[in-house]
Amino acid sequence: MGIMKKRVNQFPTPYTCTKAIREGGLETKLSMVLMGFGNIVHGQIIKGFIYMAVEIAYVVFMVMNGIRFLGMLPSLGSIPQEEVWDEASQVYVYTKGDQSVLILLYGVATVLVTILLICAWRGALKSAYKAECLAKEGRHVNSFGEDLKSLLHENLHRLLMTPPVAFIFAFTVLPLIFMICMAFTNYSKIDNHLMLFDWVGLDNFKALFDSSSILGSTFWSVLIWTLVWAFFATFSNYIFGMIVSLLINRKGTKAKGFWRFCFVLSCAVPMFVSLLIMRTMLQPEGAINVLLRNLGWIAQDASLPFFTDPTWARVTVIVVNIWVGVPYTLLQLTGVLQNIPAELYEAAKVDGANAFQTFTKITLPYMLYVTTPYLIVTFTGNVNNFNVIYLLSGGDPVTDLASTAGSTDLLVTWLYKLTIDKQYYNIGAVIGILTFVILAVGALFTYRHSKSYKEEGGF
Repeated sequence: MGIMKKRVNQFPTPYTCTKAIREGGLETKLSMVLMGFGNIVHGQIIKGFIYMAVEIAYVVFMVMNGIRFLGMLPSLGSIPQEEVWDEASQVYVYTKGDQSVLILLYGVATVLVTILLICAWRGALKSAYKAECLAKEGRHVNSFGEDLKSLLHENLHRLLMTPPVAFIFAFTVLPLIFMICMAFTNYSKIDNHLMLFDWVGLDNFKALFDSSSILGSTFWSVLIWTLVWAFFATFSNYIFGMIVSLLINRKGTKAKGFWRFCFVLSCAVPMFVSLLIMRTMLQPEGAINVLLRNLGWIAQDASLPFFTDPTWARVTVIVVNIWVGVPYTLLQLTGVLQNIPAELYEAAKVDGANAFQTFTKITLPYMLYVTTPYLIVTFTGNVNNFNVIYLLSGGDPVTDLASTAGSTDLLVTWLYKLTIDKQYYNIGAVIGILTFVILAVGALFTYRHSKSYKEEGGF
């Protein structure tokens, strides 16, 4: 039977909120209601007034707007925009109705502001309790100037981490929660729910997973192709990059630097430029088809269906992705090959191992062990690879006019079309959540592998 290990804090502190509530004096307990009061009592006047100002600002915000935002969040508004005839101007004017998007955004922002205030409240309570304990022990209580100086020494991490965390909350956490909430509404062009929409629970998820509907069948088709694309786009680049790096790094190859330069030269051209050039060249009247006609390999009135046939289109995007991706893989694997200990190859040669055995027993295991995190990250990145698909094929061809996705659309490009072109924001939010889950699972596998690799002495 395994023994459960209790996690122990390496840097315990006696100044906690629990102790402040249980053991704190009257001034500390009053700080639970009036933030900063305990600091002011014990001489930290400026610090106490800052805490108090934060609380007052929050109360004013909640009285002015916050309570209204939270009150409208369950209904997302109920007053529609109406068209009214203005007799004086002889024109139709629109009355100002509720805008559910703003109600949802402001409601989510108010919830996050409340969470931040709770964090500030905890900090104020612990600070008041610390000041009280130091005063009772006859120890020095820091002034505001000394607290500022501590931000450049023992509390430097707080000074440096506060701005990034604030930006993460504003530009990552808030939009992410807003998008997740949108997935549970009927916010879309369907039935004209662009201005005023309601909560629908899990109806969007049910519609997306229903394979008998057009939307559901499209989702499963796009999901399967996304996973197939991610697999081939990842491992085709890896295998071809491995072959090229092995050929260049073998002892018999001369002018290794020249051959690496030839492959890496394509990295100097921005990828979107290369993709747009290839898209132009592979059109029915593009350079490739014109060249094949001039060579007599295809009829003068014919053209290869690079982007008009579903199978051709899918093979084309995979092949072009190999062309733009192999140089990056080559650079990764070249570094790995040059770090394999030469003693392993010498010992294998003494034992009589041939080239194939040396590759399968030494080179390949070492490369896979080191590059597994890279493979997982590349796979998850290809699941979300917007540029290659959108710039090269645009998701085409569209074989089903009732479908909202083409044969080469990935979840991310389909999401773009649903939101920008079709204005199906609720379904787009559901797809965004599913894509995020796939990427999060990939990141989790990468973290676990990296952690085990580090524990075994790999780093």
